[in-house]
Amino acid sequence: MNALLLRPARVWTAGFGAAREGLAVLVRGNRIARLDRADAIADDARIVDLPGTTLLPGLMDLHSHLFLHPYNITSWDDQVLKESEALRTVRAVKHAKDTLDAGFTLLRDLGTEGAGYADAALKRAIDSGIVPGPRLIVTTRAIVASGGYAPMRKNYRPDCCLHAGAEEASGIDECVRAVRHQAAHGADWIKLYADYRVGPNGETVPTFSLEELKAIVETARDLGRPVAAHTMNDEAMRRCIEAGVATIEHGYCGTRETFQRMAGKGIGFLPTLTVAEAISEYFQGYTRGGQPTPRMEEAANAFRLAREEGVTIGCGSDVGPFPHGESFRELEWMVKLGMRPQEALEAATSVAAKIIRRDDLGHIREGALADLVAVDGKPDEDIGAVARVRFVMKDGAVIKGGA
Repeated sequence: MNALLLRPARVWTAGFGAAREGLAVLVRGNRIARLDRADAIADDARIVDLPGTTLLPGLMDLHSHLFLHPYNITSWDDQVLKESEALRTVRAVKHAKDTLDAGFTLLRDLGTEGAGYADAALKRAIDSGIVPGPRLIVTTRAIVASGGYAPMRKNYRPDCCLHAGAEEASGIDECVRAVRHQAAHGADWIKLYADYRVGPNGETVPTFSLEELKAIVETARDLGRPVAAHTMNDEAMRRCIEAGVATIEHGYCGTRETFQRMAGKGIGFLPTLTVAEAISEYFQGYTRGGQPTPRMEEAANAFRLAREEGVTIGCGSDVGPFPHGESFRELEWMVKLGMRPQEALEAATSVAAKIIRRDDLGHIREGALADLVAVDGKPDEDIGAVARVRFVMKDGAVIKGGA
């Protein structure tokens, strides 16, 4: 069995205090065999020296869209309605490599946005070693209420047959069918949109009834799939909490009471702070470091309320509308809004692993899977170091660095 002895300047294990100097990590096969003194000798191991770096568990982004690319280049509608599924899949292969090279060894991809079940195929290609990429948790098409998602029909000729951005369902029977349909096509989780901009004047309003949401969650639970819910509207959040979803995405308009309910039920929160910044840059005149837009202020307020109420917060950036390979920006935003750097790192490692129910990931400890990243500097003190990736290992294989 191949063995590597990794010798960084520091090791941050996640969940076990500050980074420590003078340690090495021995990897055998695809597992972490042990932590030892940096001067330890393993006769059969190849030594990989990583001076000046901090070794971390592989980072995770739990809200991503590999089949989207930045909206300032191509609008969502044009991507979904004009680009072929084949073109979008080829592009997604590149996005997956860019993500892995940036130290993110796991993504939860929350919907192909009109690219069918291509995420399940991409996951299979990565797992088979055909193309490089992070571990993928896929949701295939996502589930939306009929008429409750883009492309917005009112913006097109009424006799057009528009390609849908997700699977539509109305009523309990159709909701149950949609969950079973997506699970059968390879979905690991079920993604639903509990609200959307379909109010009389474009307001964001709930799109599924509580009964429909419960049907989705109960059916998914029977099939062993947790549910992730897109919600902006507070009432939609409350319905999702009562229905028993596993995670809430965005939550920009959530109230303190709603976040209290989330905390009480142990529901994970993915705040997607970076996408609010990106959309503001593209379409609302925001420049980095300038005055935040109303949407950015909503996102920041939701993040603060969630922290104050003790909600479990993971790293979920909504990457896709902004460039793949830049998920680290979410950690920088978390720190700007009050998290200590170590908390932000935990959100992308040990806390993320808890949210996705994987105790074999997210830590550097004996027996864990060997997903590891080394960055220049001290990210537990200066979060900007996460952008300076020198070494990446996934499942015991060196992806970047280590020569």
